[in-house]
Amino acid sequence: MTTPCQVCGENHPFIASYLDICPECARTPRGVSKAQSAHIAARALFGLPKNPPRTKDGVICKLCASHCEIGEGELGYCGLRTVQDGVFRHLAGTPRKGILHWYRDPLPTNCVADWVCSGSQKYGKHNLAVFYTSCTLDCLFCQNWHYRKVDPEGSEGITAQALADCATRLSYCVCFFGGDPASQLPHALATAKSLAEKGVVVCWETAGTANPKLMDRAVSYSIQTGGCVKFDLKAHSESLHKTLTGRGNNQTLENFARAGGKFQERPDSPLVIASTLLVPGYIGVEEVRRIAAFIAGVNRDIPYALLGFSPQFLMNDLPRTSVEHAEAAYQASVGEGLTNVRIGNRHLLGYEY
Repeated sequence: MTTPCQVCGENHPFIASYLDICPECARTPRGVSKAQSAHIAARALFGLPKNPPRTKDGVICKLCASHCEIGEGELGYCGLRTVQDGVFRHLAGTPRKGILHWYRDPLPTNCVADWVCSGSQKYGKHNLAVFYTSCTLDCLFCQNWHYRKVDPEGSEGITAQALADCATRLSYCVCFFGGDPASQLPHALATAKSLAEKGVVVCWETAGTANPKLMDRAVSYSIQTGGCVKFDLKAHSESLHKTLTGRGNNQTLENFARAGGKFQERPDSPLVIASTLLVPGYIGVEEVRRIAAFIAGVNRDIPYALLGFSPQFLMNDLPRTSVEHAEAAYQASVGEGLTNVRIGNRHLLGYEY
């Protein structure tokens, strides 16, 4: 059964009904414009601002690519910053309060970088998996969308030092996930500093939207401790990225290139790893080819993981990524010169197309 695209009117086998925009039109200005109403509705479900505020004479937040200009009583795009009585206020994301959940994940675990990271060999130890319950994007296919249900003001949170104190002698590494750690990077950096002093390996998994200066600090902790930075490159096309996530990707690509430029400092244990979720129809072989070419332009030896899509959140009527799709994306990536490509979470792949 096919669905007509609300932009071009043509039927297409892969159209998420929440978007009603076909993969081809998702790359066009009209598609991006139409998708904005879907993002506004998605964010309204959780009381999040429909767009980054742009209030004249508002307080500017420089933590991520959104550069919110927050007026009195408004919320920043991530939902964690506001202005009260003319004073900029963090609801969470400072060293004094992070909103997150964490657990000890026995190694080896299903890390995006598991085939190249040192933790995959540390049997008997564990990873501190830290999931921040906030984000700087609005992915309609979010695989961890439940974080949106957390109330920043009503959550007690945890200090950076208290989180670092959860490490034990068996804590080999920490990975900051989300949501995205970019939305609470001051808290994550303070935690990383304390953990690095204890000899814990520091890793990150991020869409790369953080302020470049803060992103450089995050990368430095991974260099110092032998950890890695896993960049989720959702799309190369900025228009497609906007359609699917609500925001552009210029800062993501800039941060990736900056971090990837340091790859040769530690080639034996990769500092930077890239990954892409193979969303059926939308993130097809040609889009993966463009991403792979971009990665190869930074350093062809950067490991690249192609991840199977599980129908989630507001794009849950799409099928799982097919084996054929994943294999073709793999061949396209290798064809662009990448030397270390892997199809991850194969157990999620299907045969529906």
